Amino acid sequence: MGVFYTILAIYVVIVAFLGYLGYKHTKSSKDYMVAGGNIHPYVMGMAYGATFISTSAIVGFGGAAGFFGMSMLWLTVANIFVGIFIAFVFFGKKTRALGQKYGAFTFPHLLGSHYESIFIRRWSAALMSIVLPIYAAAVMIGGARFLEQTLKMDYTTALWVLSLAVLAYVFFGGLRGVVYTDAFQGTLMFIMMFLLIILTYKMLGGVSAAHAKLNAMNSLVPAALAKQGMVGFASMPKFLSQNWWFVISTLVLGVGIGVLAQPQLIVRYMTVKSGKELNRALAFGGVFILFMTGVAFTVGALSNVYFYETTKKVSMMASAVGGAPPNTDKVIPLFLTQAFPSWIYYFFLLGLLAAAMSTLSGQFHFISTSISYDLLGKTSKDDSGKTIWLARMGLIVGFVITVFVSFQLPGSIIAIGTSIFFGLCAAAFLPMYIGALWWQRSSRSGALWSMIAGSLIYLFMCIFVNAKESAIFGLTKALFGTVSLAGTGSLSYIDPLIVALPASAVIFIIVTLLTEPMSNVRTNAIKQ
Repeated sequence: MGVFYTILAIYVVIVAFLGYLGYKHTKSSKDYMVAGGNIHPYVMGMAYGATFISTSAIVGFGGAAGFFGMSMLWLTVANIFVGIFIAFVFFGKKTRALGQKYGAFTFPHLLGSHYESIFIRRWSAALMSIVLPIYAAAVMIGGARFLEQTLKMDYTTALWVLSLAVLAYVFFGGLRGVVYTDAFQGTLMFIMMFLLIILTYKMLGGVSAAHAKLNAMNSLVPAALAKQGMVGFASMPKFLSQNWWFVISTLVLGVGIGVLAQPQLIVRYMTVKSGKELNRALAFGGVFILFMTGVAFTVGALSNVYFYETTKKVSMMASAVGGAPPNTDKVIPLFLTQAFPSWIYYFFLLGLLAAAMSTLSGQFHFISTSISYDLLGKTSKDDSGKTIWLARMGLIVGFVITVFVSFQLPGSIIAIGTSIFFGLCAAAFLPMYIGALWWQRSSRSGALWSMIAGSLIYLFMCIFVNAKESAIFGLTKALFGTVSLAGTGSLSYIDPLIVALPASAVIFIIVTLLTEPMSNVRTNAIKQ
């Protein structure tokens, strides 16, 4: 334990130093918001990946793989193809160019400037600031759960230690501090996952033996999951079954598509000097994401083999500790602490702390800029000192809300909480974001009604229709005495994104075609 605390102290010193570097180089609002716009491609690629991949992916979705098996690897495919290739090649360069055109430092500012609407800017900032704490809380819970399990630390203490550490370097260092620490933490995470997959396969008898054992466990699928369509840990659920819809629509599509409209990731495009730098960052980010998610989901599924060989239980049953119900959030922490010697899982603990802190820092930074910069309608021409001060005050507000939410959320929340935020962002903002980048005919009215409709449809289905998500809020149960207004029908387990995103896109197209395009609005404004 003494060795671990020594290593932890070194880690904290490095993070503090990088946060200090960010503080020293934060002289203007541009430095605080987009790290000056001149970050190295390696730093940008690793920071993007480290912000994208958190304890949510490793603990939450890795734990989900312990329940649902190798089917989770489809999320890795979506992350690489959509979250990296499409995001960088098709969205990144145009977003960076549009950001420079409008002098925009944030995603809400970018949308509001393009559609010349302060309402769009404030609605998007408010919506994200209200819902992002659920995602941030999910990440925080993942880190705190691992601290609790590994160090036998009280959960409340673990939550406060983790959150206050992140608050400190975001408060002083702004986005420069965030990307510097993210690049370091991303490198540490990569090393951790490399060791994890090697040691896991070695422990289970090699690659072929491990997967053969997993494939032979089909008869051990828990009855509750088998009833919902799961047939084995190494195969996909039955097509269109309840289990299939949850894995594909909520976990894979919710995150795989939602990543394109993630505000804390979009701002990363604006931190490099040119489109060429984005191309270089693509390679670093792609390898990182492939390794992080691929390893997390593979190890999560293979944890079934380990738990069955040692306890005669699959991961789902093994996670039911102390008489509590099964909890996906506990699968990976239990596996790491039980399967490996203490010196190894202490290193894994550092990696998971890095994963939590890197994502939380991006989330806190976005909340701070949304509250202080976008809701107040600030621009890059405003007084930098005052803007930075307001951003830091916004950070404190976002921090308090996130910690409060963390104590309210139920178990097995990490993967679902992440999917809710990703899905909502896609439904509310992706159609008009795509329109801003590629469709000159797009109109302010089309963007406005698409954003409102996508937001409200998604939130309604999330709170009142989807059974797993409505159970988190408890409003449907309190008002109507049931978990879902859809009963046990298919809408009760199909993710809200499947309905809300197409509806938002159709409304955007129809209203745009029926109203005056932004190109005409700008031409008329110039003539006047």
